[in-house]
Amino acid sequence: MYAGKARAYTNIALIKYWGKNDEHLILPMNSSLSLTLDAFYTETSVYFDETLTEDSFFLDGKQQDSKQTAKISKFLDLVRQQQNLALFAKVDSKNFVPTAAGLASSASGLAALAGACSDALNLQLTKTELSRLARRGSGSACRSIFGGFAEWQKGDSDQTSFAQTVPSDNWENELAMLFVLVDDGMKDISSRDGMKRTVDTSSFYSGWLDNVEADLAVAKQAIKEKDFNKLGQVTEANGLRMHGTTLAAVPPFTYWSPDSLKVMQLVRLARQKGLPCYFTMDAGPNVKILVEKKNLPALKLFLSEHFSKEQLITAYAGPGIEGIPVERSEEL
Repeated sequence: MYAGKARAYTNIALIKYWGKNDEHLILPMNSSLSLTLDAFYTETSVYFDETLTEDSFFLDGKQQDSKQTAKISKFLDLVRQQQNLALFAKVDSKNFVPTAAGLASSASGLAALAGACSDALNLQLTKTELSRLARRGSGSACRSIFGGFAEWQKGDSDQTSFAQTVPSDNWENELAMLFVLVDDGMKDISSRDGMKRTVDTSSFYSGWLDNVEADLAVAKQAIKEKDFNKLGQVTEANGLRMHGTTLAAVPPFTYWSPDSLKVMQLVRLARQKGLPCYFTMDAGPNVKILVEKKNLPALKLFLSEHFSKEQLITAYAGPGIEGIPVERSEEL
């Protein structure tokens, strides 16, 4: 038996990935930039064993159905083909993040699976190679290989599309991300399906592509200059532009809920009161607010008048992927 285990943290895109150029290789239409966070993560174990007759996938202790298992098997097939391996596997994953609620659980999940496979088979992959592998499971997973700020270079082939660290002189340690959980349930339209519908049908999508590379350049310059307001402004504008594309899809859709809009308005009100903070959202209703650590207590106090303590979750900059020893009690 070959066993491996890894922990990967979720990342939140400040400059969004929205749209695939190649569905099979998961090559994006645009480059993106994210911040890896410490509050949400996934731990995944994988066991390749000759006694198994099929792949199995357990999430938070519950065996998943054939549809979910097929997604995992598709990723495992990549590893098996590369290594000329003919063994089935058991995958056991624990999400310390609400699944499919727009909190990037697929990013941490597939990054952790890539790391666990690498450890189990002693592949000794570099961070770049691991990033490429994770990308094949879930595009944004390639960024969760790295801690702090990471840029996913879109590339034009399997070899040239991967994430890398964005130099920051540890400035990310002065920042925080406040999550406002307005809904931690399963969303109606997955990010994968919503992305494809937008690319295929939205008349606004060309406008997204026309602006996103400029947004990325501004964000990288803001990080270099340690300019919080510049980074916040481009983060908020980029997120709004991404969500705007869904309104022109056929049929149109949105990930926003009434409470999502309420949080956005409150963030604008906080800024008017002299509290610098900026919102962003991924493919789900929950809102993430970028704020400097020194202003986090004031922001939480301001929002506590409208949302419960349980709905306000603080995250700070998180580390890259980590290998974890497999305990004997965990083995098959």
